[in-house]
Amino acid sequence: MATTTTNYEQADPDVRLMLQVRDGNAAAFEELVRRYQGRLLTFLENLIGSKESAEDLAQEVFLRVFRARANYLPDARFATWLFTIATNAASNARRAKGKRLEVGVPQGNLGDTSPLTLEQLAQAASGAMPARIVDKLEAAGFVRLAMESLGERQRAALLLSQFEGMSYQDIADTMEITIPAVKSLLSRARVNLRDILTPYMQTGQGLDPQTVASVSDE
Repeated sequence: MATTTTNYEQADPDVRLMLQVRDGNAAAFEELVRRYQGRLLTFLENLIGSKESAEDLAQEVFLRVFRARANYLPDARFATWLFTIATNAASNARRAKGKRLEVGVPQGNLGDTSPLTLEQLAQAASGAMPARIVDKLEAAGFVRLAMESLGERQRAALLLSQFEGMSYQDIADTMEITIPAVKSLLSRARVNLRDILTPYMQTGQGLDPQTVASVSDE
C-alpha cells in the first residue's frame, strides 16, 4: 500500500494538491475546483440530462471531497477518486430524483464550466460523421436523446472513456466493476448508439421510438 501511495503521489500532480488540501491548504482546494469544475459539469450533465441538476451535483461532489480531506489516502489517481464520487452521487440523485440539492462550495475562480457541445458528443460517440449530419443532429437534439436513451452505466462508461480518456482500469476503478464489464458496457453503448442514430443519418427522419425504448444496461 505504501509503495502504491508513493507512486500516485509522485505521478499525479492533482494527488499532490489533494494532499495539500488534507494539510489545510485552502488555495490547493480552489485550484482543484478550477481544474475539474468544467469537466465534472460536462460529465454530470450528459449523465443525468439536466444542467441545473448537474450544477447541484457538482457542488455536492466538491463538498464531499472537502469533507473527506482529513482521511484522504492517495491510493488512486485523483480523477479516478473524484469521478467515483461523482458517479455514486449521480446514481443516488437518480434514485431520489425530485429532491433538490442545496449545497455549496467555497468561492473562488471556478474556471470554464461550459459543457461539451452536441457536435463534440456526436463525433465522440459515433466516429467520423459528416459535418452536415452532425449539424442536423445538433439542431434537432437527436444526439442528446440518443445518449439519454442509454442505460446509466453505459452512458457513464462512454463518457469516462471518450471525454475523460480513462483507461479500462481507471473506468473499472471509478465504476467499481471489472475490466471485462467495462469493455462490455462500452461495446453495448456504441452498438446501441449506432442502432439509434443510423436510421436518422440515412433518412433524415426522427428517431425510432421502438429502437430508443429497447436500449438498456442489460
